[in-house]
Amino acid sequence: MPAAKPFSDGARATALALIGQYGEDAEVMAVMRAAELAALGDVAGLAQWDEIIACILAIEAGEPGARAVQ
Repeated sequence: MPAAKPFSDGARATALALIGQYGEDAEVMAVMRAAELAALGDVAGLAQWDEIIACILAIEAGEPGARAVQ
């Protein structure tokens, strides 16, 4: 079994906060924020939110290690 993709502590904390606040709509909220940054041309900010979105999806899929702080 391949190892779970490591997420930064910040991405994991943000993903968990969004899930706590928005529940199953957390991914939608993160995608909206990523779209705002993309429209502004903020490549670094977009990359951070792409990681957050991936982390939300991993947590929702129950991937091992997605929730745990590493």
